Formats: sequence, C-alpha cells, structure tokens
Amino acid sequence: MEAVAIFDAPGKGRGLKATKEMWAGDVVFSEAGLAAVVFDSMAERICHSCFRSQPKLQRCGQCRFAHYCDRTCQRAGWAEHKDECGAIKTYGKAPNESVRLTARIVWRLDKEGSLVTDTQMTTVEDLEDHIFGMPDDDLQEIKVDIHNFLDYWPRNSKQHIVDDLSHIFGVVNCNGFTVSDQKGLQAVGVGLFPNLCLVNHDCWPNCTVILNHGKIELRALGKISEGEELTVSYVDYLNVSEDRQSLLKAQYFFDCTCDHCKNHTKDDVKMAGKEVDGVKVPEEQVKEASDHCRVTLEKINKSRLSGDYHEVVVMCRDCMKRAEPVLAETHIYLLKLWSTLSEVQAYLQFIDDAADLSRKVVEGYNKIYHPNNAALGLATMRSGVSHWQAGLIDVGHGMICKAYAILMVTHGPTHPITQDLEAMRMQTEMEFRMFTQNEYVYHSMREAALKNRPMSMNEPVSVQDGIKNLFHRRK
Repeated sequence: MEAVAIFDAPGKGRGLKATKEMWAGDVVFSEAGLAAVVFDSMAERICHSCFRSQPKLQRCGQCRFAHYCDRTCQRAGWAEHKDECGAIKTYGKAPNESVRLTARIVWRLDKEGSLVTDTQMTTVEDLEDHIFGMPDDDLQEIKVDIHNFLDYWPRNSKQHIVDDLSHIFGVVNCNGFTVSDQKGLQAVGVGLFPNLCLVNHDCWPNCTVILNHGKIELRALGKISEGEELTVSYVDYLNVSEDRQSLLKAQYFFDCTCDHCKNHTKDDVKMAGKEVDGVKVPEEQVKEASDHCRVTLEKINKSRLSGDYHEVVVMCRDCMKRAEPVLAETHIYLLKLWSTLSEVQAYLQFIDDAADLSRKVVEGYNKIYHPNNAALGLATMRSGVSHWQAGLIDVGHGMICKAYAILMVTHGPTHPITQDLEAMRMQTEMEFRMFTQNEYVYHSMREAALKNRPMSMNEPVSVQDGIKNLFHRRK
C-alpha cells in the first residue's frame, strides 16, 4: 500500500489519503476480499467460487447448496467452503447471506488472526459497526441473525460471545461491498474488504471501485494530489442531494456535508421543468408530473422484476406521455423512464426505439454525472451497441469509442467488459470505414449477415459472446 496512508479525516474519523500524485485510470490499490458469499436468490445460478453466471453448474455433493462451474472452481473454493459445507449439512439448510458471510469471516479470523494479509491496513475489530445508531428494526434483524448464527455454528468450532458477533454483523451491515458477475453488470453477492472500508464518501468523489478478476480495485477518476483524501461515492449521484443524504443516513449512519450536498449542486437540473419558447412550465405542474413518475416507476420496477415486460412498456409509454411535455430532458425521473424502456425494448428487439431512447439517456447523463462516471460509460456503451444494431454505424462507433475512453478509466484495460468493448470498437471501426467508402455495399453486406445469422438484442453481429447482460439485468 505504497500509494496510500491512514489519517484522521476532519469530521469523518479515519480515512485514506494519497502519498503520491495520481492520474485518471491509475489503480490506487487492489484488495482481495476477507470473505464473500453469493446472494441467497442466486445461489443456484452463480458459481460460489469465481462468481460467474453459468447456465449449468455442478452442485456440491455434500451440502447440496454450493454450486460451481466445474471441479477446478470447486477445488479453488474448498478452503472457504470446507467449514461451511459441514455446518450446512449439520444445520440441515443454508442460512441467509448475512449469516453465511459472518461465519466465513469468523472462520478465517480464527484460523489466520486479525491480519490475514501483509497489505491489510485495518482489522475487523477496528471497523465501525454503528450498532448504537441503528434503528430498532435493524437491531432486531441482527438479533435474529445472531440467534440463527449460534444454531448454525458448529459445536466443535471456537465459540464466540454475542458482543463480538454483534460487532461483525454490524460491520457487514454497513461495510459489505456488492460483488458483481464476471462482466460487472449484475450484483450477485456481498463481501467484506477491510481496506476499502477506510475510504470515506463524497458525492463527487475522486475515485471509483470496481471488481476485477476477484479483487476490488480503487481507481482514480482524475488527477489526485499528494496528501489529498481518497473518496468514493456510496450512493448514486443521479439522486438529488436530499435523497442521497437520507440514503446515507439510513444505511451508513452519517450526515453528508460534501460540497454538492451543502450547495444542492445540480438539484435544479435533475428536477427541472421543461422550457417552451422561453417560458418555463409552472412549478405545480412539474411537481405533479414528478410525483406521478415516482409512483409509476415503483410499479414499473415490480413488473420488470416479475418479467412482465409488456406491462413495463405500457406503463412507461403512458407515463412518458404525461411527463415529456412537462419535465426537462435532464429530469431524473424522465431519464429513469427512458433508461428502463430502452433496455426492455432492446430485449424485445425493438432496436430503433431502444437506440433513440438510449441516446436521450446519454445526453441527460452527460449534463449530470462526472465525465468519468462508470454509469455514464455503461449507458454510452449500451447506446452505442443499440445504434450499431440499428444500422447507424457512424453514431454507434462514436458512442462505443466514448464509452471505451470512460471505461478505460473506471474499469481498466484488463476488465472483461473493457475487453469486450475493445473488440466492439475495432469491429465498428472496420465497419465504419466500409460505410464511409461505400454506404450501399456496407448495408448490403450487413443485411446478408443478418439473414445468415439471426441477431438477438444481446449479441450484435461480429461481437464476442459475453455482452448478453448489457440489456437484461434482472435483480
């Protein structure tokens, strides 16, 4: 950890600062997790060792719970699963993800001590648990988890007092980091990364976190001076400052005092009404449309999670008819409607509509997000793919190039999604050259290719496998 040092951050407690100058795309540090588990809802669809999504997985013959890609993954994950396997067999079932993660942490600490690697800068004991600031409902959930943990924990393993277990459950509750699949597009599990827990929050941070080949990477978003505090955003900046502060208070138990929250930066842009011929839509109409969108988006998300995509399209269309004449094109609820409908239309192979909607999303995001924000990069990539599939190679190639530049900063050149994007960039560059030389020949060859190979929304012509999760991201 040569590039960072622990220091006392004013008003925040401990934090990390840079010990040397860094630039956009630099890896500040990488860290393997102390422990990680697959979400309960994905236990049969995700490998419990490499966290890859696979159509067919092999189940552990002993506990019948853990699933693996193959014997190689099973052997690689055995050190972590060995104690868990016996405990599940004895208990009769697998407990929830919080209990499973806490158990894996405790087993590892019992075997290896409080510092499990030479680069670990803090111990689990020194991390904040915020037990005393938790609401009663959260405390009750932890009490239930502790009760289930004690029933699950093997009698022949080292026993631990309730206070110690309560601390670890509290740490997991407010410091657990979401683990993504191999493409970084879907949350599939949760893990604990002690060094990452030291990085404080800022709504407009100078770093981002990505999971790459089993390790998290803290990556610089721009120039960072020596001595400058390293920060990441715990919540999505697309939310207005009041909502971000509420989320941070509820989940992480602190009041955000960053400049963007204090000054309500860009809140006016995110909740703006439309301006027609220099005349702004009345505020009461903007509020009414905003409230309607918020309620409708909740219903849309439920239909989307249940797989009722026809209903999603209908609700999005109805809401857009009411919202588009009133809300500005940077209004976050309108952007969420466009984004949702774009992804669903791409899944249903209405590519022209998906491309048009995704372009609007990118234009709005460009006015809100940091230029090197990962969400902006992924949205630009999706839009580029949609335009490419729609036959708009000039726009598609330009967007894919822009997305590649952003993801080289946020994800780095070795991340699977960046490598897929590089393949797309090279392919679209070749097609764009063909298009500029002879547009008629380009479209003729494209039509022939589409006839010979049916194109789904998930896989454009001549693109590697692996980008199929770009549009269909069911949680």
